[in-house]
Amino acid sequence: MRTRLVELDDAQALMNIYNPEVIETTVSFDLVPRSLEEQRAWIRTHLNTHPCIVALNEDDELGERGARGELILGFALVSPFRQRPAYATTVENSVYVHRGARGRGVGETLLRELINTAGESGFHSLIARIVGENDGSIRLHEKCGFKLVGTEIEVGRKHGRWLDVVEYQYVIPDQRD
Repeated sequence: MRTRLVELDDAQALMNIYNPEVIETTVSFDLVPRSLEEQRAWIRTHLNTHPCIVALNEDDELGERGARGELILGFALVSPFRQRPAYATTVENSVYVHRGARGRGVGETLLRELINTAGESGFHSLIARIVGENDGSIRLHEKCGFKLVGTEIEVGRKHGRWLDVVEYQYVIPDQRD
């Protein structure tokens, strides 16, 4: 497995990984699946300042076909945390792994690479906002050094249920020290 930055031609693959989570689970608070054009627009927002990386399968035929026919196992990204300028060095992260590739280290590879990429991009703090019932994502973030900083009670509603969000944080060590 290797990683690279997302490309516009990865849109269909990312959509195929993401939309089932929107439709069937509570791991995303989106309620409507993305169209291909919406996924392309989303990728455009992650081509520069706030990177998205993809994990590529080099071992078997598992994954979704992305740019150049590569098989994508998952993706991880950072997004702006808040609008106000003082928050500019803090980002929110997300990780999505193809359902058939879970338990193979894809999420950990993506998240560790994302931490490095975020640091190289000048970000200082990553925030993970995880639906409280997503034990796999919670374990992944804890394994990669994120610390629990709070719980937001019943802040989302999906599939007829109120949902809590746990907030985890990773502070990137200052490279100047």
